[in-house]
Amino acid sequence: MRVNPAPLCYNIADMEKKGKIKQSLKNSFIDGAFYSAMMGFTEQYITPFAVALKATSAQIGMLTAFPNLVASLIQLKSADVTEHFKSRMRIIKIFVFFHAFMYLPIFLIPLLFKADRALWLILFVTLATSFNAFPVPAWVSLMSDHIPRSSRGRYFGWRNRLLGMVSVACAFLAGFILNIFGKNTLKGFMVIIGLAFISRFISWYFLSKMYEPPIKVTKEHYFTFWDFVKRIRESNFAKFVFYVASINFCVNMSGPFFAVFMLSDLKLSYATYTIIVTSATIAALLTMNIWGRHADIVGNMKVIRLTSFFIPMIPMLWLFSQNVYYLMIIQVFGGFVWAGYNLSVFNFLYDAVSPEKRTRCSAYFNVINGMAICCGALLGGFLAKTLPPILGHRLLALFLLSGILRAAFSVILLPMIKEVRRVEKISSLDLFFSVTRLRPIQVEGEKDI
Repeated sequence: MRVNPAPLCYNIADMEKKGKIKQSLKNSFIDGAFYSAMMGFTEQYITPFAVALKATSAQIGMLTAFPNLVASLIQLKSADVTEHFKSRMRIIKIFVFFHAFMYLPIFLIPLLFKADRALWLILFVTLATSFNAFPVPAWVSLMSDHIPRSSRGRYFGWRNRLLGMVSVACAFLAGFILNIFGKNTLKGFMVIIGLAFISRFISWYFLSKMYEPPIKVTKEHYFTFWDFVKRIRESNFAKFVFYVASINFCVNMSGPFFAVFMLSDLKLSYATYTIIVTSATIAALLTMNIWGRHADIVGNMKVIRLTSFFIPMIPMLWLFSQNVYYLMIIQVFGGFVWAGYNLSVFNFLYDAVSPEKRTRCSAYFNVINGMAICCGALLGGFLAKTLPPILGHRLLALFLLSGILRAAFSVILLPMIKEVRRVEKISSLDLFFSVTRLRPIQVEGEKDI
C-alpha cells in the first residue's frame, strides 16, 4: 500500500510552526515582564519627575501632548517601512533598542542641565515615546498571528494580569525608593529611571528572539491614511477608531493632572501617591481575566458599551472628597472599569481587521489616537490655568469638564459601531451582574460566566 507523504510533511511543518510559536510566546512573556517593570518604574512617575524639575502646568500638558503627537505622526510611515523591509521583527528590534537607550539621557538630566530641565525632559520623553510607538503596529500584527481569535480575550486577560503584577510591584518599589531619598528627590528619580533603563534592555533581548511567521501583503491591501479617514461614514472600524480617539481626547484633558493635583494641591507624600495610583492597577489585575472571558463570549463591543457608561463618572467622583481612603476607592472603581474597556478595545482591533491590513490599520489607529491625546493634553494644560475653581481648585473644574465630554461622546458615537463577530446576546445589566459576580449568567454552550 502506498502512503501519500504530503499529509505527513504538512503535519511535521505544522508541529514545527506550533513549537516555534510556543517558544516565541514564552519569550514574549519574559519580554513583557521586563517591559512591565520599566512601566512600573516610569509610567506613574514621569509627571512627578517633571514636578520635581519645577515644570509648569503648561509644561505638564506638553509632557503628554508632544510625545503622543510625534509618536502618532511617525506611525503614518510605520506600515510602509515594515512592508519595505518585509520583516516585522527587524523593525521591532531596531526601534525597541533605541527606546531603551533613550532612558540614559533622561537619567542624566539632573546632572547635565541646570536650566530648562523640564523642557529637556519633554524632548527626551518625546524621542523615547516615538521610538517605542513606531514598532507597535508590527508587534500587534505579530501577536495576532500567534493567538487564535477565539481565545484572545482569555489570553490577553491572563497575560495582562500577570504582567500587571510585575508593574505594580515595581511601582511600589519606585515609591519606596523615593521615600528613602526624602528631600534628595532627584537622586531617587535617577535610581528608578536607571532601573527602567536596565529593564527595557533585558526586555529588548527577549523580544528579539520571537518567531515571525511569514505574511504576504499585496498592493490590493494598501490604502493611505486619507483613504482611511474618508471612509468614516461607511467603515465600522473607522467609526470605532474615532470613538476611541474622542474618549482619549477627553481622558487626557484631565489625566496628566491627577498627579499634579495629589502632589501639588493636596500635598500628599510619594508613599501615599504610590498607594493611590497603584490601587487602580491592582483592581485592574484582579478583574482583567474576568473581563477577558466575558468579552470572548458576549463580544468586545458589549464590554465597551458597559464600561463607557461608567468612564465619565470616574473624574467627576474626585469632586466629592479628597480623603485618601475615598480616593483609593475611586481608583479601585476606575481600575475595574478601565480593565474591561482597554482589553476590549485592544481585542476589537484584532477582530475587525484582516491579517494583511492589521499593521497598517494599527498604525492609523495609533496616529488618530495620538493626535487626540496631544490635543486633549494641550487643551487641559490651558484650561488648568483658566477655568474657574471648584471648591478652591481649578483642576477639579477640569475633571468635571472631562467627565461631561466623555459622556457626550459616548452617547453620540457608540450607537454607530457594530460587533464584528457572532456572539451571545446579553443585556448590559446582566453583563454587569455577571462580571461583578452578583449573579452568574448562563449562556448557550458555556458554563456560568
